[in-house]
Amino acid sequence: MADAGMLRFHVPEPEVRPGGTPDFSNVTIPKAGSVPRPEIDVDPRTIRDMAFSIIRVLNRTGEAVGPWAGLLSDEELLEGLRHMMTLRTFDARMQMAQRQGKTSFYMQHLGEEAVSCAFRKALSPGDMNFPTYRQAGLLIADGYPMVTMMNQIYSNEADPLKGRQLPIMYSSKEHGFFSISGNLATQYIQAVGWAMASAIKGDTRIAAAWIGDGATAESDFHAALVFASTYKAPVVLNIVNNQWAISSFMGFAGGEATTFAARGLAYGLPALRVDGNDFLAVYAVTQWAAERARTGGGPTLIELVTYRGAAHSTSDDPARYRAKDDAEHWPLGDPIQRLKQHLIKMGEWSDAQHQAMSAELEALVVSSWKEATTFGTMSEGPKLSSDLMFEDVFKDMPQNLQRQQALSAKERA
Repeated sequence: MADAGMLRFHVPEPEVRPGGTPDFSNVTIPKAGSVPRPEIDVDPRTIRDMAFSIIRVLNRTGEAVGPWAGLLSDEELLEGLRHMMTLRTFDARMQMAQRQGKTSFYMQHLGEEAVSCAFRKALSPGDMNFPTYRQAGLLIADGYPMVTMMNQIYSNEADPLKGRQLPIMYSSKEHGFFSISGNLATQYIQAVGWAMASAIKGDTRIAAAWIGDGATAESDFHAALVFASTYKAPVVLNIVNNQWAISSFMGFAGGEATTFAARGLAYGLPALRVDGNDFLAVYAVTQWAAERARTGGGPTLIELVTYRGAAHSTSDDPARYRAKDDAEHWPLGDPIQRLKQHLIKMGEWSDAQHQAMSAELEALVVSSWKEATTFGTMSEGPKLSSDLMFEDVFKDMPQNLQRQQALSAKERA
């Protein structure tokens, strides 16, 4: 212990800065299949160590091993691969559209596709997700039309949200996708409240809350855990730890001191960490937590350990705060390549089939993109009427807005 004297202020520092060589030697990766699968009704106090390990199913050679394996058929795995590839292809096209000035903003999911695509497969119709801006895979894996997603991004005349949301902040009650909030962490308390209401009504539907590692520093995160644990809300509490907030590494949100899953231990919650780039592991852990919630076991906190492969958004430059090509050195690899390798290992897939699917999905995304642009983009085509800002806001529009709407119509006339 240092001698008493002048106090020192601690500022967390990432392992590597721009210009350095990517280094993930401090990331402990347990052997695939080594973490046990507890019973659904396990006492959280007996599995505290799971908050410090990582559940993995796929090993380095592409085999599915351990007690969390064997839950998905070959057909379901191929469908999961297709969903992840669709999301990545969609991302690439919309990133290009933003650079062309057709929309103002976009956020990619590069390297995180398994997180939402696998999670969605473990839910039931009617369950409700309260997502952040990087879970579009929940929609794609549920069959939500890509054209509709593009229309929302373009805020065109076919935008189901009528231009009232930032691009990529989708909303679909039918697909269990609650309206995304630009204020981080609010969706956590909303999800817990929705789950409590479902339990009060004696319903069968559960909720899923989503948050990034950076936003766990918000007070809403802790308030949600208080209510979730106290009332045993039927909710799955997800923390997507992609190692970075907007431009600061996870240490600033407390990840330097312990795991994010460990925060659930103080609230008496079962807390698990899962390899977020392992499609099979994400599905298995989600299924476990969903069944626990549905059978009265209450909430589960899940830390999905992954890596943000691209910039935070189109307004971000990661070269200013992290090493170049660091995502390529991430020890948990690429989720699409890992599932592809697994399917090839089983004899259910090949490089030729993978290339054919890539071409097919590229054509599908381009076709959807062409259709969406017929309804307009930010820079061309039909525009939304400004009068929409007055609609669906008040049941009875106040007089000052009535006068403003009339003035607006007069100026356009």
